[in-house]
Amino acid sequence: QVQAVESGGGLVQAGGSLTLSCTPSGWNVDDHHMGWFRQSPTKGREAVACISFLAGTPYYSNSAKGRFTVSKDTAANTLYLQMNDLKPEDSATYYCAVRVLRIGPTLCEPDNGYWGRGTQVIVSS
Repeated sequence: QVQAVESGGGLVQAGGSLTLSCTPSGWNVDDHHMGWFRQSPTKGREAVACISFLAGTPYYSNSAKGRFTVSKDTAANTLYLQMNDLKPEDSATYYCAVRVLRIGPTLCEPDNGYWGRGTQVIVSS
């Protein structure tokens, strides 16, 4: 069951930027912690950036720190991931987790089963 619709993926050159969007189905972005995960053919699904329902201190993976920014717009009911200085290793399918169970400075645990369909990001070198 699709829980959200993601958009914004695409093909970009290394050093470029993309902004991903996620609109959850059936609830608001302030109802739960939410986040962005990614999966590539060579890696399992990994957390990239997460934000609490109170929009407190977000979680970022080490690879995302300093380059990616997670945010949400309550009025638009949309979660965003601004990605700058993209690298080929950022290539993956990015999934919106519409319900994150736990979030902390070093932790973002999704509630599996609450995912969007994903949006693909390809970064060329």
